[in-house]
Amino acid sequence: MSPLIHIFHDRRGALIAAAGFSLTVNLLAIAVPLYMLQLYDRVLAARSIETLVMLTLITALALITMGLLDFSRGRVMQRLGVGLDRALGERILAASICQANGRGGRDADALRDLTVLRQFVANGALTLFDTPWVPLYLFLIFMLHPLLGGVATLGAVVLIALAMIGEWLTTKALNHATRESLIAQRFADQAVREAGLMSALGMLGNVLRRWRRQADAALGEQARAVDRAAWIAPGTRVVRQFLQVMALGVGAWLVMSHEITAGVMIAGSILLARGLQPIEAAIGQWRHFGETRDAWRRLNALLEAHPEPGRRMPLPTPLGALQADRLVFAPGNGGSPIIKGVSFDLNAGESLAIIGPSGAGKSTLAALLAGALPATAGAVRLDQAELNAANLAELGPRIGWLPQQIELFPATVKDNIARLADADDPSVAESVLHAARRAGVHDMILRLPQGYETLIGPGGVQLSGGQRQRIGLARALFGEPRLVVLDEPNAALDGNGEQRLIETLHALQSRGVTTVIVAHKPALIAHVDRVIAMHDGRVERIGEREQVLRQLFPVTLRHA
Repeated sequence: MSPLIHIFHDRRGALIAAAGFSLTVNLLAIAVPLYMLQLYDRVLAARSIETLVMLTLITALALITMGLLDFSRGRVMQRLGVGLDRALGERILAASICQANGRGGRDADALRDLTVLRQFVANGALTLFDTPWVPLYLFLIFMLHPLLGGVATLGAVVLIALAMIGEWLTTKALNHATRESLIAQRFADQAVREAGLMSALGMLGNVLRRWRRQADAALGEQARAVDRAAWIAPGTRVVRQFLQVMALGVGAWLVMSHEITAGVMIAGSILLARGLQPIEAAIGQWRHFGETRDAWRRLNALLEAHPEPGRRMPLPTPLGALQADRLVFAPGNGGSPIIKGVSFDLNAGESLAIIGPSGAGKSTLAALLAGALPATAGAVRLDQAELNAANLAELGPRIGWLPQQIELFPATVKDNIARLADADDPSVAESVLHAARRAGVHDMILRLPQGYETLIGPGGVQLSGGQRQRIGLARALFGEPRLVVLDEPNAALDGNGEQRLIETLHALQSRGVTTVIVAHKPALIAHVDRVIAMHDGRVERIGEREQVLRQLFPVTLRHA
C-alpha cells in the first residue's frame, strides 16, 4: 500500500461519510424532475390544489435536506483536507530536507504539492463523488423513453471526448510552462540573494535581460496551452445547451407522437441537465485533476524514498570517538566523486585540522563528518554509531557544525543559537547563554538592538559576515556537543574574533570535546593534535601535527 493510500485508508470514515452524503444528495436531486412530472401529468390535469400543495411541500423538504447534506459533505472534505495537511506536513518537510541534503537542493516543492492535494481534497474532490451517479440519471432517462436516453448518453460521450482531447492538447505545453516558470523563478531568487555582487560587477542589466528571456519562454508555453484550451470551456457549454435543446426537441416530437407526456419531456430535460452537470464540472477542473495527479505521484515517490523511521532503541550520549570508513561522496547529478575513499580514526577528545589546496575536498569532508551530507559510499561513525538520517535525530544535538556559508533562520538570535528549540524554557535559555559565552559572542549580542531578542533577517537586523559566523559558532556549541566540526571558522573574523576563537578551541579541548577544523591559517593549525592533508579528494598525509607539517613544509620549518 502506497504511503498516501495508507493515509487515506486511515481516514476512510470521512470518505465513507462523504460518499454516503453524495448518494443521498443525488437521490434527493431526483425530487425536482419527479415534481415536474407529477405537476404536468397529474396536478394540471386534475386541477387539485391539495395535491399541488403537498407535492410542493415534499419537494421543498427534499431540497432543504439536500442542501444540508451538500453543506455537510463539503465540511467533511474541508476537514479531511486540513487533517491530511496536519498528518503529512511535517513528514513531507522532513523527507524534502533529507532529499535536498542528498542532492544539494534548496527548494520545498513537495510542500507545494501537498497544498495542491489538500486544496483538491477540500474543494475539487466532490466532483468525483457525483460522477459515479451519472449512469443513474442516464438509466432514469432511458426509463422515460429509450430515444431520450440515447440523446443523453450521446451527450455524455461527447463531453468526455472533449475533456480527453483538451487534456491531450494542453498537458505537454503546461508541463513546459511550469518547468520554464520554475527556472525563471529560481534565477530571480538567486539574483535577489546576490544583489550586492550584481551591483559591484554592474550585472543588473544582464541579469534583467536573462530573466526576461526565461520569463518570456514560460509565458510563451503558457499562452500556447491557454490558446489550445480556450475552446474547451465554451465548447462544453455549447454542447450541453445544444443537448438540452435537442432533448426538448426530441421530447416535443415524442409528445406530438403520443409516445410520452409533457411531464416526461420536462422531467427528462431536467434529468439530462443534472446528469451532465458532474461531467461539465469535471471538464472545468480537468487541469486541477492533472496537477493533483502529478502532485500525488511526486509525493508518493518522495515518501517511499524516505519512509518514516520506526522506533529505535535510544543511543547513549557519545564520548566523541570519530571514524571515517572508506568515505566516498559524489554529487547527486552523477558527477565525479569529490571524496575518494577517505579513512581515519580520531579518539574522543582529540582535535584534527584538515588542510589542503582549494578544491581538495576539505569542506565536503567536513560536511560528511558532521552529518550535513550523506555519504555515497562508506560511513561516518560516532562512537561506532553510523551517522545516518535515523541516528542523527538522536546524535545531532550532540554534534556542533559550523559551515563556511552561515545560514541563519528568520528568528531571534536566541532562537538561532538554540537551534530553534523553545528558547523561553529556562533550561534552554541557560544553555543559550553558556553557548554564547563559550563562543565569545555574549558581549557582541548584548550590543545588538534587542540583545538576544533581536530578530535576524527579513523584518530584523542584517548581520555582518563576522557576526553571522560568531553566532553560527555559538549555535554549534549549543547543548554540550561531543563532536564539533568547524569549516574555516575564522574566515570572516578580525584579530580579536580570531583570538576568542582560539580560546574557544582550548576550552573545547579541556572539556574533552572532539574537534575537527578546516583551516588555512597557521594560527588555528597550531592548536590541534593531528593533521590531515588532502589532495584531489584523497588523504595525502595524516598524523601528528608536527610530523605532517614537517613532511609538507620541511624547508619552511628548517628556517623557522
